[in-house]
Amino acid sequence: MRVPLYKLAHARSGDKGDVANIGLIAYKPEYYPILVEQVTAERVQEYFRGLCRGPVERFELPNLGALNFLLHGALGGGGTISLRLDAQGKTLSAALLRMEIEVEDEQARRLGILTEEGG
Repeated sequence: MRVPLYKLAHARSGDKGDVANIGLIAYKPEYYPILVEQVTAERVQEYFRGLCRGPVERFELPNLGALNFLLHGALGGGGTISLRLDAQGKTLSAALLRMEIEVEDEQARRLGILTEEGG
């Protein structure tokens, strides 16, 4: 089944120049391995295709149950020169949380991601 990331994690984002920084933090420790498996740098780069013009780096923070992504070339040059409405990338975390990943039905039920009613 397809599950939006907001069911598994919360996120924060910010910037440094033209690089957006998104932290994705699992709600529960048992959700972290799913994030590691499903939310790759390649998937994030594809998800932000058209917005992110450079590479995406992923850093794993298992002690925090978190992933950190750096999206290079994602802010139209950075906060002081960008004409984008969100030149600092503050809304990118909310956008990432809408990305859907695959979770097996049984695993979703066992981990409490999905109830028997389907949501």
